[in-house]
Amino acid sequence: MTHDHDLVLRPTAAQTEAALNPPPGRTGGDLVVETLAALGATTVFGLPGQHALGLFDALRRSDLRYVGLRVENNAGFAADAYGRITGEAAPLLLSTGPGALTSLAALQEAAAASAPVLAICSQVPTAGLGGGRHGYLHELPDQAASFRGVVKSVHTVRAQSQIPSAIEAAWKSALSAPHGPVWVEIPQDVLLAGTAIPVVTGGDAFPEELPPRPELTAVAAHLLSTAVRPAIVAGGGVVRADASGKLRQLAETLAAPVVTTPGGKGAFPWNHPLSLRSWLEDRHTTDFLEDADVLLVVGSGLGELSSNYHTFRPRGRIVQIDADLGKLESNHPALGIHADARLALQALLETVSERDDPTAPERVRTLLAKVADRIAAQELTLEQDVLASVRRALPAGSASFWDMTVLAYWAWSAFDAGAPNLMHSAQGAGGLGYGFPAALGAAVADPTRPVLAVSGDGGALYSVAELATARQHDLNVTWLIVDDGGYGILRAYMTDAFGEATATDLTRPDFVALAESFGVPGVRTSPQTLETDLAKALRTPGPSVVVLPAVLRMFAATHLGSD
Repeated sequence: MTHDHDLVLRPTAAQTEAALNPPPGRTGGDLVVETLAALGATTVFGLPGQHALGLFDALRRSDLRYVGLRVENNAGFAADAYGRITGEAAPLLLSTGPGALTSLAALQEAAAASAPVLAICSQVPTAGLGGGRHGYLHELPDQAASFRGVVKSVHTVRAQSQIPSAIEAAWKSALSAPHGPVWVEIPQDVLLAGTAIPVVTGGDAFPEELPPRPELTAVAAHLLSTAVRPAIVAGGGVVRADASGKLRQLAETLAAPVVTTPGGKGAFPWNHPLSLRSWLEDRHTTDFLEDADVLLVVGSGLGELSSNYHTFRPRGRIVQIDADLGKLESNHPALGIHADARLALQALLETVSERDDPTAPERVRTLLAKVADRIAAQELTLEQDVLASVRRALPAGSASFWDMTVLAYWAWSAFDAGAPNLMHSAQGAGGLGYGFPAALGAAVADPTRPVLAVSGDGGALYSVAELATARQHDLNVTWLIVDDGGYGILRAYMTDAFGEATATDLTRPDFVALAESFGVPGVRTSPQTLETDLAKALRTPGPSVVVLPAVLRMFAATHLGSD
């Protein structure tokens, strides 16, 4: 008896001849780029370094597009965005030691946001591995140890024959739910040495699926079908799983209001009658969710930002679906379902009973009115006008990438993303410098649409070197820099907590003149002219910078005990 898994495809005569006589002049670096191409990669990001030169030399013999950035961390952010936009594993090529370590903050953000980044890094020569102090340039006793607590998996190569399998395993790991960054490291001598290994022409690029356990979805379906006041929290897992359509169908079947987390922006239509939008940092929303007798949490761990800073105290049952096993019941007891959001929502759609609740849209309208009244009472017209101007200027279907800045904190709650997978920020790990290099990665992924980056002046200083990248590759990114003369949100936090701020004021450049020195057009705008200037920049092909001098304030926090 022959089983399907016993079948082996036999090579043709031509394939056998090619394998026996590989082209000359190839190295271990060629095995890397051949494997990437065989798995479906078309674009790689990175920065060369001494130990990685064999890998970068092989790029010129391949059809892969190389997009080089000026700082490894920024290259990681660009790869992160490319992975988010395309859903593909984004190769990130790095060199040993300082180059590798400089990428850590970007890989932490990719891990927090479940972005599939395939980091491939060189190592010291094989003779230097093992933890001894041999004195090689860039040497670390255990380079991979610096990444094990950040990435999903680590893959170490010590011989050329291991390269295709190690990269294929890492690729599958990056794309298996939950998506995330992975780490491959290859010694310098392995990359440089000539190879007689046949050209890599095939690879299994299909990640393993993560379906829900049927007995758990049966219980979840019963709880939701018989609930009196169900509600749904939709997180980034819904966006990553491309499950927003199934989320909408389930919400409408259950007549369940939906709130999206900062990472889940766009997972549910902003103006839908059941949309609670994204006002999670609001006591009225927190109270509404606490009052749900069954709360379905999909693709979120109900972490700090998604629980109004851990002030959320549910009174009903929670059903939690997440592909990240570590997030299940990490903050609240729940019926935990370890599964990809798309597969779990489909299973629920097949088993729930339809609910009729004509009061649900009215309860949603009442809540949104309370939120609007609360914000209106705080005299924050400037902030709301600026955010509205950005929304009107941004073309439909264009992605936006937001740094950790006051306007981004507003956007988490008050910005209509327009559609799934269009609004992204660094809220996963919370590091500065994400917005502009990430937008560059998105522009590489889809050059047909303009991309918006939003930074404060403090975060912008992390990324100014990438103006050269934007110009070199003529990337269609408009960079909005809100210049308030320092780390504005930290200034506000410290003033509130201590009465005055320390280390938050910055000497910064003339960002318009700086942009123009790179050959990138820049304009200084005002709140009154922002919409016009930003729309014009977004319509104009190529990179541009728009600078808005403004001091923006945050809306009052409700997790501190006052409303």
